[in-house]
Amino acid sequence: MSRAMALAACAQAVSLVQKIARQGSCDMDDFYAVVKGVLVTNPQVPADVYAGGNLDTGYRLVIELLGDTSSRKDPELTRYLIGLLALERRLAKRRDVLALMGERIEQVKRQVSHYGIEDEKVLNNLADIYVELISPLGARIQVAGSPIHLQQSLNQHRVRAALLAGIRALVLWRQLGGNRWQLLLKRRALVDEARQSLRSPQ
Repeated sequence: MSRAMALAACAQAVSLVQKIARQGSCDMDDFYAVVKGVLVTNPQVPADVYAGGNLDTGYRLVIELLGDTSSRKDPELTRYLIGLLALERRLAKRRDVLALMGERIEQVKRQVSHYGIEDEKVLNNLADIYVELISPLGARIQVAGSPIHLQQSLNQHRVRAALLAGIRALVLWRQLGGNRWQLLLKRRALVDEARQSLRSPQ
């Protein structure tokens, strides 16, 4: 169940990237459900990372992306997911970057205690962690969307914070024994877990 949860969080994060880039807005409950997970650095159990957050959007996407109905697969979301998987694999080999990332996240946590996670400065700092530490590790993820929306600084912060949330979810996925082969060989099991985890069943 936990592996499906981590994958759902990443899927939800990339869907947020797509929505912000195309529409200039997204479901903010979905957004904070995954972004808050970035700040949970020492969970007692995996479920603590997304405690209280609704990942139904992500679970539905896992079902769509890994299920047998090819007509429902979104190639753009798949591209974002593959891009994040590649970046996280490189991050896992860089203890220096992981350590620096941990320090920067601790700084953001202190900031959140003063201003709240909705503050633009907080989003800006989360975005900077992605831009300065994660993005340089590999091929840059090209976000497609409307220039009108993507040129707005708040939307840029939200897109990058969502990408960072996707990376955090994949770090959890790896810690739980997840790898890219499971996306091919254990698709059905992951889809079944996602269906069982939905708060609002399809």
